[in-house]
Amino acid sequence: MSHRPVPSAANRTGPSGPPGPVGIRPLLATCDEELLGDVLRLAAAAGVQLDVAHDPGSAARAWAGAPVVLVGADQAATLGERRPARRDAVHVVGRGPVDDPVFRSALALGAREVLELPDADAWLVELLADAADGGRTVAPTLGVVAGSGGAGASTFAAALALGAARAAPALLLDLDPWGPGLDQLVGFEELPGVRWDGLVGAEGRLGSRSLRAALPQRDGLAVLAWGPAGAGTTSLPTAGVAVEVLSAAQRGSDVVVVDLPRALDQVATETAARCDVVVLVCESSVPSVAAAGKVAAHLRRAHSEIGLVVRTTATSLGPDQVAEALDLPLLAHYPTRRRVAEQVDLGLGPVRSPRSPLARAAREVLAGLLDDSGRRRP
Repeated sequence: MSHRPVPSAANRTGPSGPPGPVGIRPLLATCDEELLGDVLRLAAAAGVQLDVAHDPGSAARAWAGAPVVLVGADQAATLGERRPARRDAVHVVGRGPVDDPVFRSALALGAREVLELPDADAWLVELLADAADGGRTVAPTLGVVAGSGGAGASTFAAALALGAARAAPALLLDLDPWGPGLDQLVGFEELPGVRWDGLVGAEGRLGSRSLRAALPQRDGLAVLAWGPAGAGTTSLPTAGVAVEVLSAAQRGSDVVVVDLPRALDQVATETAARCDVVVLVCESSVPSVAAAGKVAAHLRRAHSEIGLVVRTTATSLGPDQVAEALDLPLLAHYPTRRRVAEQVDLGLGPVRSPRSPLARAAREVLAGLLDDSGRRRP
């Protein structure tokens, strides 16, 4: 096996440090020259320079500040006896197969995995490539869900992602397999790249840069969708795969938008819980508001921060009335326009003009959640 999790690592106690600041290199602690050569080769493939500690004292001094710590199997026992401060992103690495005592030492170090080379070569390259991003913070993430059928949640999710991509790299994640298909909504269906059918069986860690590079993308927006009707996958991703894909998306983009299904299954619930905010899109009719109330009640069990976007019609409740009925903060509202559907049918995407009501509503939501630097507002 290429990389094996430490059985009790999830239960470790004590403070965990955040990734190191930009410019600080990953740390490798080893005296094994053969292992050192292997890891340096993999670091070069990832475009990363390492700080190498040949003794426990040097490793201890660099321990807290490094974005990633790699402990050679030859040093795991010695460092484990020192009981260094608990932190994230510690991995023990050795040439496989690794002996069982190394796992006990890894547990003492609070390591997440024991990486066995050469089987874990690709995994380690991805790990170091992410570290090369400078300890990048997790991207602000917005979930979007429909309050009722036909509410326009997928269209609004697409508008949010297109709006965000005007300023910084954004990723649109389609978690609604029965929806219209986000690649078609944004006019990406003819672009080459990976769809969900290429990821549902993924195992282990996904590299952020590899994921983004593999997806259909244009003008700063990458999309992970289900592909055209009749050609999609026959199986759905597990919650573990969906969360790993979301994690890689958050590390590799500046903004992530997730189109969630209205029926929140385990996959959608796990993903919604990892969003900064979930946007409920509701049409302003009495039946739609009644349906949205049920969805909102379910959402509240998975997420504490929910906002409302209302799509209005000529004869309907007002946006403020809908917000009051659902007891949700109103983030934005926009009118129903037939032109949006026509634009999508022509492959132009839902936001042809940045001055359209849909584009303005998307900007209002983004401006309310993100500051000028693109970070989540406190």
